[in-house]
Amino acid sequence: MSKDANPKESIIKAAYADVNKFGQNGEFDKAMKAVNRILGVAPDDQTALHCKVICLIQVSKFEEAVKFIDKNKLASALIFEKAYCEYRLNKPENALKIIDDARLPSLPPNLKELRTQVLYRLERYEECFESYKEIIKNTSDDYEDERRTNLSAVAANLALDETKDIPDIPEETYEQHFNGSCILSNRQKYVEAEKKLRASEKLCRDTLEEDGASEDEIREELDVIRVQIAYCLQMQGKTKEAASIYAEVLKNKPKDPALVAVASNNSVAINRDQHVFDSKKKIRSALAESCEHKLTSRQKKAIALNNCLLALFTNSSEQVQQFCTKLANQYPDLEFQTVLIKATQLSKDKKQKEAIDLLQKYASNTKDKDQAFATKFAIIQLLLSQGDRKGAVEVFLSLGENKYKPGIVSALVTLYLGLNNKPAASELLKTAVDWYKKNNVSSADLSDMWRQAAEFHLRGGATETAASSLEELLKLKPNDMKVLAQLVIAYAQFNPKKALEVSKKLPKLETLTTASEIDALESANWVMSTKAAKKSANAKIEMSPGTPVVERKKNNRRKRKGKLPKNYNAEVPPDPERWLPKYERTGYRKKRDRRTKEIIKGSQGMSSQAAEQYDMSNRANLGKNSPATPVYQEPTPGPRQQHRKGGHKKKKGNNRF
Repeated sequence: MSKDANPKESIIKAAYADVNKFGQNGEFDKAMKAVNRILGVAPDDQTALHCKVICLIQVSKFEEAVKFIDKNKLASALIFEKAYCEYRLNKPENALKIIDDARLPSLPPNLKELRTQVLYRLERYEECFESYKEIIKNTSDDYEDERRTNLSAVAANLALDETKDIPDIPEETYEQHFNGSCILSNRQKYVEAEKKLRASEKLCRDTLEEDGASEDEIREELDVIRVQIAYCLQMQGKTKEAASIYAEVLKNKPKDPALVAVASNNSVAINRDQHVFDSKKKIRSALAESCEHKLTSRQKKAIALNNCLLALFTNSSEQVQQFCTKLANQYPDLEFQTVLIKATQLSKDKKQKEAIDLLQKYASNTKDKDQAFATKFAIIQLLLSQGDRKGAVEVFLSLGENKYKPGIVSALVTLYLGLNNKPAASELLKTAVDWYKKNNVSSADLSDMWRQAAEFHLRGGATETAASSLEELLKLKPNDMKVLAQLVIAYAQFNPKKALEVSKKLPKLETLTTASEIDALESANWVMSTKAAKKSANAKIEMSPGTPVVERKKNNRRKRKGKLPKNYNAEVPPDPERWLPKYERTGYRKKRDRRTKEIIKGSQGMSSQAAEQYDMSNRANLGKNSPATPVYQEPTPGPRQQHRKGGHKKKKGNNRF
């Protein structure tokens, strides 16, 4: 037996030596072959079984590793390895179940960190955040920076909820700066986030250059930061700069599918209904299967919704209905958006009735009051686009107590006036006033409604209703003298005693203006011209009794006689056309070009015979039978024309415009 035992032990010993050597060199395929030699002679060797599972994990054969663990009943011993394989197979629920089902009194550090990472993948961010805080507090090793980076990543996702307080996290590495910028951008502080991203970009390059990374490796890391910078620019309205960054990053063909998906989706959002073919190509990249497990549910929802909107922009009716149905089934919380997109496409296809029916069905079935309220507004929009004002009024009135909101009251009054139904508009305003009084609703936002209601009723003669509106407005603006004056006018129509009481609250006329203010207003230059103002001011100066009156001397300046032309002849009457431009005078003849053969060109439609008939240059054509042509005598030029016969030469140069 000793002879049989010695070769077996020597094989196992030599094989373990090979496993150790290949494992340290990272040659796990060769290490696996060495492990198989051990299992060939000792199939129950627990250490060899464990080594094979590790080798399978290192060569990314996770599914095979799970099957091997189950086959050899190693699940109870290799909890971490099996849970890790399920996690890498994108089955985080199974991984969490394996860890929790172990029911260990206290999880070892490796299982605790794995469980925290699984919680992050399951988007249970609050539990994940608390778990990372505990790990960082109780652990001290070389991976502290990585844990803090993960903690800031979790905080960035928690920042989407504005009600949650995010503690300050130290930012030392460029990854931590990046996550800090994500916290700011999720809180809609895009300018501050952009500044932090610029700092992260510089720190990233400096750090990687110190570590000796290649230019390609540096570019891959920087592309992630640049896409986030582009997002911040896009949210600030700088779409051209953002689009150029997205195009540059996609041109580099990054290896990270999540980065490609985000850049492509954001480019599609910028394009909207422009560059449709480019958008279709990019949305396919964002919807690729490789991105399925790399994106969060929020990102996947946004991409799927943009896919529906792109189909809407391209007027693809069948695709719109197909994509929206799929989206509603996959994400039930997006049903409202899909219904609106479907209705919009039906309206584009001139199927307004079907669109209205779809919206009405959703409004009656949904339990979300806000969404039902918004859906009815979409119905109103479709009805008004068809010119159906009565139908729009009916939908407004079906809103219940929401119809008393100031904006809706204003819209209803406008529609009633458009239908020439002033009594209904007046009744609506009265009902709204009574409803607000009954429910004791007071807000600064109602001041415009009270004012409009009061003015409407005052114009219509309903002074009592106008007074009630002015009373409510006065509660909101107690120091508004204009409202108080209007209230006095309204009371005077039906309750003079109350009008007298309220009028006592008005300031006295003497306190409003003084004599000096009246004089200043009367002498103000903005009322009249400067000369008139000075004249009126001088007229009001009161002289003291002892002041002697000085009479002003009359201005006896002689009027100069107008100059006459040198060749002026009083016997010849002036030319009546002397103020007209030359080309408008009767004697003006346009210079003709001697190079052209045509002497005269008639108006459109003139026959050649008529042209010859009225051609004055060809005297030979005028026969005895031609109609008598009146002889034109050039009028005698006036004296001013005689004087300016020579004219003045225009000086060259120094032209000013």
